[in-house]
Amino acid sequence: MLKFSVFAVNRSLSALAVWAGVTMLAGCGSVQSLTSTLPSVESLATPYRIDIVQGNFVSREQAAALAPGMPRAQVRDMLGTPLLASAFHADRWDYAFTFSRPGLAPQKRKLTVFFKGDVLERVESDELPTEAEFVASLESRKRLAPVSVLEASEQALKEFAERNAATNKAKPEPPTAPPIANYPPLEPPATAGTAR
Repeated sequence: MLKFSVFAVNRSLSALAVWAGVTMLAGCGSVQSLTSTLPSVESLATPYRIDIVQGNFVSREQAAALAPGMPRAQVRDMLGTPLLASAFHADRWDYAFTFSRPGLAPQKRKLTVFFKGDVLERVESDELPTEAEFVASLESRKRLAPVSVLEASEQALKEFAERNAATNKAKPEPPTAPPIANYPPLEPPATAGTAR
């Protein structure tokens, strides 16, 4: 039987611990030199930040369509429900709009309509963009590649029509079943002895 002394086992464990420590320290140095040459994780992946839209967007075209004398219901149909309608100022509706995108200056616009009784009296607003200008401001993110134009030339359209006609001629028409001429009755025929 083999007998191990406690001293020999402790000595072996101590040597193993020293070897593991030296290996880990050597690994830390190589990891540190490796990470200094590679790009950092923060530069490769950025967190997703949402666009924040609040309020009612009113375009220049919508504001131009407003005319004094319009009833409240028609103004609401054109602009939507106002963001602010105070009980203390029943003759005033405020339409406020803010759009925040990370990295860009927020867009803020305000339009106020004033009523006299139940009809529109006047409109006050900031400089409003057209719908096309607003959509263009939303597409300010960088595009990776230009979008290809999806147009077919006259020659390509002719070739497509010829190929399509050739494949349609090659396929035989599937046989169609003749239509059913007589249908079974919906109710069973009444017998002479039954009463309803």
